[in-house]
Amino acid sequence: MTRTTTMTVRLGGALSEFVAANVGEAGSYENVSEYIRDLIRRDKERAEQLAFVRLKAELAQAFAAPEASYAPLTAADVIARNQR
Repeated sequence: MTRTTTMTVRLGGALSEFVAANVGEAGSYENVSEYIRDLIRRDKERAEQLAFVRLKAELAQAFAAPEASYAPLTAADVIARNQR
């Protein structure tokens, strides 16, 4: 089940004007909520893409390493390393 959350955002000055220019008849969005949802979706996609790029880089480095450099790790070792 999807949960809906209502949030209040305060914008002033240039930010408010920028949003207003992108909403309504002159803009690309029908309302501010639609605009904000799109911004959040795009930011989420960007964050997921960045995480994927990091994972690919780590895997490429791991597969390129000589076999002699491998060392056994427990799940706790990996978790501890990733928390640093």
